[in-house]
Amino acid sequence: MRGVEEAGGRPHGAGTLLLGVRHHGPGSARAVRAALEAARPRVVLIEGPPEADALIPLAADHDMRPPVALLAHAVDEPGRSAFWPLAGFSPEWVAIRWALEHDVPARFIDLPATHTLAWGRDDVAPPADGGADAEGSAVEGTAEPPAEACPAEAPVRVDPLAALAEAAGYDDPERWWEDVVEHRGTGEGDAFAPFLVLEEAMDALREAYASGEDHRDLAREAYMRLQVRAAQREFGDDLAVVCGAWHLPALRRKATVAADRALLKGLPKVKADMTWVPWTHRRLSRASGYGAGIDSPGWYAHLFDVPDRPVERWLTKVAGLLREEDRIVSSAHVIEAVRLAGTLAAMRGRPLPGLGETTDAVRAVMCDGSDVPLALVHDRLVVGDVLGAVPEAAPAVPLQRDLARLQRRLRLKPEAQERELELDLRKETDAGRSRLLHRLRLLGVGWGEPTASRGSTGTFRETWWLRWEPELSVRVAEAGVWGTTVLAAATARAEADAAAAQALAEVTALAERCLLAELPDALPVVVRALADRAALDADVGHLAQALPALVRSLRYGDVRGTDTEALAGVAAGLAERIFVGLPPACVALDADAAEEIRRHVDAVHGAVALLDDTPKAGHGDLRARWHTVLRTLSGRDTVAGVLRGRAVRLLLDDGEVEQDQAARLMGLALSPGTPPADAAAWIEGFVGGGGGMLLVHDERLLGLVDDWLTGVPAQAFTDVLPLLRRTFSAYEPGVRRTLGELVRRGPGRGSGGAGGLTGGVPGFGEEPDQERADAVLPVLRLLLGLDGPGPGGEKPGNELAEVAG
Repeated sequence: MRGVEEAGGRPHGAGTLLLGVRHHGPGSARAVRAALEAARPRVVLIEGPPEADALIPLAADHDMRPPVALLAHAVDEPGRSAFWPLAGFSPEWVAIRWALEHDVPARFIDLPATHTLAWGRDDVAPPADGGADAEGSAVEGTAEPPAEACPAEAPVRVDPLAALAEAAGYDDPERWWEDVVEHRGTGEGDAFAPFLVLEEAMDALREAYASGEDHRDLAREAYMRLQVRAAQREFGDDLAVVCGAWHLPALRRKATVAADRALLKGLPKVKADMTWVPWTHRRLSRASGYGAGIDSPGWYAHLFDVPDRPVERWLTKVAGLLREEDRIVSSAHVIEAVRLAGTLAAMRGRPLPGLGETTDAVRAVMCDGSDVPLALVHDRLVVGDVLGAVPEAAPAVPLQRDLARLQRRLRLKPEAQERELELDLRKETDAGRSRLLHRLRLLGVGWGEPTASRGSTGTFRETWWLRWEPELSVRVAEAGVWGTTVLAAATARAEADAAAAQALAEVTALAERCLLAELPDALPVVVRALADRAALDADVGHLAQALPALVRSLRYGDVRGTDTEALAGVAAGLAERIFVGLPPACVALDADAAEEIRRHVDAVHGAVALLDDTPKAGHGDLRARWHTVLRTLSGRDTVAGVLRGRAVRLLLDDGEVEQDQAARLMGLALSPGTPPADAAAWIEGFVGGGGGMLLVHDERLLGLVDDWLTGVPAQAFTDVLPLLRRTFSAYEPGVRRTLGELVRRGPGRGSGGAGGLTGGVPGFGEEPDQERADAVLPVLRLLLGLDGPGPGGEKPGNELAEVAG
């Protein structure tokens, strides 16, 4: 192969032009464009998988917007995938666009993806420039980032960019690259000069570190040489090659065709498919784990896109962002920051202010020395959340096409920036969005994450946090094995998960997810699996853990109009088994086991209340039988104190125990014959979990606790103190303050002692104060929108009662 002429320009037809670049380098991208304009080659060869040649014309589509990536995945194992990301400032993207604009053929010449994917398998030596994804199943490749961009992917253990920077006296490789490339233009009168200089540097580095080369890089470079020879036979020497600068010496190396083919003999391979997928600036950053990443993709995009005055325009953009966040930033701040950045560059001997100087200027002038707003600037601008787009004509699995159709119909656009989405399930569009997000979660495509709704606990509202990551395209391809539509794939996946589930809790969670995703065909399969697992599971803890999820599922079914009659029958049967098995399971428990059962009792109590109100349950008065179980627990001395106290509290809340009876039971539990630790546990069970208001409004209960606590022996007080502090520390600050005031005043005591309080607590009367209650009625009427007397001269209190009812 004839190389670039050593001096002067490179006229049209003068030989093969090798353009060594830094991947994702805006300076390299500008230089590539200038060199191609000057050379006008007949064909452009680009480092990348040759299977993507058919996808190159899509880069001219008006719907194609970088950053994008070539995605290759194994047909038989979609999770095994590789990416070749391209930003708008990537030299490869610039070369592709130049070729399309000038009707010049463009081809990829790197090792085929069929070998790249096979090389990443567990039974084959791992690739040098790939990395496992979060689940260790996918190879994340790159458009072969050169050694200077990704030392971990280089065939040597040295970072060439750092080596060159150190030789030039720099301690920061990025700052060196900015000074010698990004701030120097494309060459005065010679578009090829930057490539000649960079090639000389790579020659020296590869000669110094040649002993570290491995077989995979040798094979890749051998394949590139074969592709260049093939292009020379077809087009002559008038061609341009755009590749990582690290490979330039290897491409110029004299090697025979037979030697190159020998390096490629016997390479592993798999059948692979390839397409374009959207990418993000955030995924181009090193912080994302991308091996060829750069520290500041947003800054590099700015340098490439802005034709002049990059510093002034950048600081104006920063000021706009800070103003959006309600920070006071004026044009004077921008002017002063520009001056300071220029002064810092001059003091540091730099040709132009770089990212370091502009960041220091922003911190000092616009952020008042604080790194908090500066972190926002780094996240939103220096890195950025730009999400690319690909045209509909790009190849895609059927599931991906169905997902795109649903996204358009539901007006749910994928975005790289995290955002909150509030859904009202009474609206058809919002209900459709909810179904889609739940089905995708079931398929392992975590586009959205549900979170607690603000201001509403009803089942008709949902809140989601959405963020689209490029890796989700791989997850969609993986999920394509389950079906060609989102509905069919989610149904098949749910049925398979039901068959494979081992624990009862897994199946109940799956039933809940099926109802949320509205999978009517999968629900009968899941219900059968649930009934089978419940019949075999005799552990009361497992049953109690499963029941609340089932009852929630019934509520979701009601909201979404799903038939859940079979599920209601399973839930009622599960509740009956809990009623029978719970009392024996509560005997002879240690403290940790008793606390776990207490949580189960609370969950079952709420679930039974909901289930008993569900007509589909059809098993009589479940709540009455549950109250019988609670009475059994409250009266057994062999049951742990925390459970006995909790049972009394739940019966009191439901009106099944009068306050006098609750006070009597507490008096028995806190009698002198009860060990202090057991009595403290009873108190924790009774007044824990929001029970502080009981003590505030029932002076008898507060007096019982006060009398018991003051009578605890000194040697036992330190043992029960941590338990009591844990109980009372869970109360709201206002409740704790009120209790403290009541205790400080001292509850009144009558002749009946603590159990027969008659004097009351200061601040409380035996009956409500009607006059004081009437004083708040005007405010209540104003809040409720009621003005004037009620009809027929009714008292305001009656009308308010009707409104409240």
